[in-house]
Amino acid sequence: MSGFVEKPDPVQVPGLLHLHTGKVRDLYRNEAGDLVMVASDRISAYDWVLPTEIPDKGRILTQLSLWWFEQLADLVPNHVIGTEVPAGAPADWAGRTMVCRSLRMIPVECVARGYLTGSGLAEYEQTRTVCGLALPEGLTDGSELPGPIFTPATKAAVGDHDENVSYEEVAREVGAETAAQLRQLTLAVYQRARDVASDRGIILADTKFEFGHGEGDGEDGIGVSAASDVGLVLGDEVLTPDSSRFWPADQWEPGKAQPSYDKQFVRDWLSGPESGWDRSSEQPPPPLPEKVVEATRAKYAEAYRMLTGLDWDWPLR
Repeated sequence: MSGFVEKPDPVQVPGLLHLHTGKVRDLYRNEAGDLVMVASDRISAYDWVLPTEIPDKGRILTQLSLWWFEQLADLVPNHVIGTEVPAGAPADWAGRTMVCRSLRMIPVECVARGYLTGSGLAEYEQTRTVCGLALPEGLTDGSELPGPIFTPATKAAVGDHDENVSYEEVAREVGAETAAQLRQLTLAVYQRARDVASDRGIILADTKFEFGHGEGDGEDGIGVSAASDVGLVLGDEVLTPDSSRFWPADQWEPGKAQPSYDKQFVRDWLSGPESGWDRSSEQPPPPLPEKVVEATRAKYAEAYRMLTGLDWDWPLR
């Protein structure tokens, strides 16, 4: 069993229909039919949404996504329409709200890997493959791959694991043409982001994207920005510490777990003796101590600063 320690009641706002509460984001639809995504300060680990929030996390994720969408705008269109807070919504929604075009989402997590770690490493150690792709012998945790690879996964519900699947399974699910487009665009966006991060002293080890088609868009891309020649629109969040592994380049050392700009402090505390939590039990994890909260917030803020070149200070100046 896993999921929310205690699922929050959604905020009710006049003119907004609550659609879904996810691990981090709450999703609404406004009267114009657009989606309103609000990133909370919730944090998840080991398939549990924890009882303790990380202050400013939702704003950092939102502002970093918006920055990345701008960096990628010439490569792929995205779903963001605006960032205004709807009338009647809590003031706390400022900075954590994106008003987005409604998309018909493709049910595939589009994962790109340039380095071997995580579930890819676990599969490699068993079969010398990742999602059916054969890899060379002798790779270890943190090894750079010969070239970036597309390793898709099925999208799981809250509390469940995404499952790695082969490219052939994706093609059967969404069609050969769409699968080819997903692979091509995922690797192109990853390479652009990897180059941007590298210029800032960060290794983008892997990341995941979600794509969709706009309502009324044909498979040929009719109605989609001219920036895209494949009719796909980039949705959800993009290239944040919640969806990507960012490593400091000057500390990269294959053969062990790498330091990272993410929630590793949370994972380490939960899996250590101080928490007293048994991950294999069905008991929910305990609240986080203040030192773990502060260290995790600082790591998210550091990722924002390293990537954008701006200190994290809300409201942004």
